[in-house]
Amino acid sequence: MKRRYRSPRTAPLIVALITSVAAVTLALCVAAFLRSYRAAVVQSACTSSAQAVNQVVGTVGNYVENLEETVGDVMAEMYAPEESRDAYLNAWLNARSEVVAVTTYDAAGTLQDCWALGHTPRQNILQNLSFDLGAARRSADGYTSTPHVESIFAGYYPWVVTVVRPMPSGNTPRWVAVDVRFSGLGASINGVGIGQHGYCYLMDEHGNMVYHPQQQLLYAGIKTEEAARLAGLADGTYVEDTVIYSIQDVPGSNWRVVGVSYIDETVDESVWQMARITLGTAALILAAALLTGWVISHMLSHPLQRLETAMEQFEQDADGFTFQPVAGTREVQELSDSFGHMVGRIQQLMTTVREEEIDLRKTELKALQAQINPHFLYNTLDSIAWMCEQGKNGDAVKMVHALARLFRISISRGHELIPIEKELQHAESYLLIQKFRYKNQFTYHFTVDESCLHYLCNKITLQPIIENAITHGLDLLVEPGHIEITVCTEGEDVLFRVSDDGIGMSQEQVAELLQNEPSDRTGIGIKNVNDRLRIYFGPQYGLSIESVPDEGTTVTIRMPRVPEEREGDYDKTH
Repeated sequence: MKRRYRSPRTAPLIVALITSVAAVTLALCVAAFLRSYRAAVVQSACTSSAQAVNQVVGTVGNYVENLEETVGDVMAEMYAPEESRDAYLNAWLNARSEVVAVTTYDAAGTLQDCWALGHTPRQNILQNLSFDLGAARRSADGYTSTPHVESIFAGYYPWVVTVVRPMPSGNTPRWVAVDVRFSGLGASINGVGIGQHGYCYLMDEHGNMVYHPQQQLLYAGIKTEEAARLAGLADGTYVEDTVIYSIQDVPGSNWRVVGVSYIDETVDESVWQMARITLGTAALILAAALLTGWVISHMLSHPLQRLETAMEQFEQDADGFTFQPVAGTREVQELSDSFGHMVGRIQQLMTTVREEEIDLRKTELKALQAQINPHFLYNTLDSIAWMCEQGKNGDAVKMVHALARLFRISISRGHELIPIEKELQHAESYLLIQKFRYKNQFTYHFTVDESCLHYLCNKITLQPIIENAITHGLDLLVEPGHIEITVCTEGEDVLFRVSDDGIGMSQEQVAELLQNEPSDRTGIGIKNVNDRLRIYFGPQYGLSIESVPDEGTTVTIRMPRVPEEREGDYDKTH
């Protein structure tokens, strides 16, 4: 059967449409907002990084300016008499605690004089990190060293920066070197952070590292910096993949301050926080749109849905359906009135058809009950006549009584349901007649649960089963056969079992037995018994047959336990 295409409902369409429009609009707005917000946060991070670098530049600039002033003071005293020079420098070192030492060097780079409070240079200096002769000769104006450890004293290793300046003295070059502590400036640079993990460092104009807060990691090769590449960039802020670089020259020196900050902690975290807030707000707006759509759809489509539900309920249970008019717009009310009129008309027609069908069923049942085998009646009367001729009047009388009882129970004053006790008497009368006819070629036995005797059953239920057992099961046996009739209860049901030890049947024969209509030869067939049970009690009741060729057949009849006072219920229902 081809499935009918069902169009979508109006309410879900309205809700889906409003929600979809709201969702798409919100998605575009959220994406545009987050893009703009990220750009603003990146710009803010660049500004913050530039401000931090500018702060470090100011600190380093003051340090460099202080270095120049310090060197200027020293250079002015180099031409003074030795006694006044020594007195001045010692007093000056007392006042300038940031200055570690003042030294002079000859043309060969040999240490000549040294002024340092409480410290005397070593006799043998393996490596003087405070003076580089090659650098001094290359630079006419002198140079400033990178931060290093003072190495000319024994047991005293302060961290210093050395400012070297030439001192004209005829044709013999001489240099003055001033060692100034760097620890204060390093602490100032370390104290300037950009974000959680951002930092600043110093390099010269060629990209050589002057100071880095993670100097040990650089020396160990665990961390690297792109100072050489950054040295080629002009002052400014540069945003790369995940890093923001801010570069600025230190006035009065060849040093440059580089600020490093990370986008993931300065930008992404802020963007994600804003994204969560924005998405939460969008979710609330979307929920409001969903609620609005539901309210609108409820107002517009709810009456139609109620009408549709009423139609589905009527389709599923037309008999018990009671239609309640649906309120709504005028069109819905008119449709509701038309449907209500249609329901009433259909239920009226169904009642008429059901009554006609019940009458037809009753007629069919009466026709089935009236199918008394004329051959059976003829053969029975012929057997009675033969017994009379042979002088077997006693047997003839028993046979006549059995036949009369058989017909009396078959009539049953027009009732379809009779007590099981009467049905067993009917079956025994039939067996007695057949036993006379077949000259005792079989025996039979009843096993009956007496609690079942007063329950009702369809009349002429056992006789067709027994007839089939005799005709098709025992008639072809050479030796006498046996029929066992059992009546018992199982749960809320009553079971009849008719078993014979005849020739049995194949499964195909069993199926054919339940499908074929009766003929004059078979009388009321097994199929008719099965049909009558189903008509009265429902499809879960009826016959089941188990048969094994050359071993025998068992027919089980299942019907409900029907007390005598409930006979009228089944007459009305069926």
